[in-house]
Amino acid sequence: MPHDSISLTVEPRKVTGKAVRQLRRDGHVPAVIHDHGKDSLIVQGEYLPMLRVWQQAGKHHPVELRAGDQTFTALIKTAEFDPKKHQLTHIVFNAVDKNQKVDAEIPVRPHYDEDNESSPAERNGLIVLTQLEAVHVKAVPSKLPDFLEYNAEKLIEIGDHVSVADLMIPDGVEVETEAGHAIATVYEPSALAAANEAAAGEAEEAEEGEAESEPAAEQTEGGASASTDSGKPAEEAKPE
Repeated sequence: MPHDSISLTVEPRKVTGKAVRQLRRDGHVPAVIHDHGKDSLIVQGEYLPMLRVWQQAGKHHPVELRAGDQTFTALIKTAEFDPKKHQLTHIVFNAVDKNQKVDAEIPVRPHYDEDNESSPAERNGLIVLTQLEAVHVKAVPSKLPDFLEYNAEKLIEIGDHVSVADLMIPDGVEVETEAGHAIATVYEPSALAAANEAAAGEAEEAEEGEAESEPAAEQTEGGASASTDSGKPAEEAKPE
């Protein structure tokens, strides 16, 4: 699996709090480097290189960070985006020891035979539903794979499935996700559509039931139908 080196140069940041808004407008992304219980280092980097590193590394690929005269091997812990503009706004890096195993989340994807771009089930008009898109693993940073694959040619008939146990695991990588956890399962299209309709109907009925119960609840809260044990109307609550 490809495991190219990813590097990034950042610089110390003096701006914090609301003042980082101007920093972002100037084309920089604020970031933090956590380093094994030491004081965190607040830094900043140019927008495009920071975005590119996030796109390449995700949360599973080590990044070689250079901050002033310090260097770190780090994994991205979190990356925040503006919900409206969809622009990167902040990154948190966790410095790691090159010689110690670390936990990471690794994407999962199907592996097809040469010249195929889908599983036998999909080529026969069936649907393969993905149930797990990533697994948790442990390995030294240099051994962390960019992705893990399963043999999609095993997905042929309705009910066929692959689980975490079917993943092709390289040497030096320990998978911590439960081995029996399903990754992908083959379904008949009409059966899957019927199941989706049934689920939608149940959700709609639940919403209607909640709506019907609200007036009764409001009446009780208002005291109009509440009564004391003696059968006399309860006194109306006084506004506070």
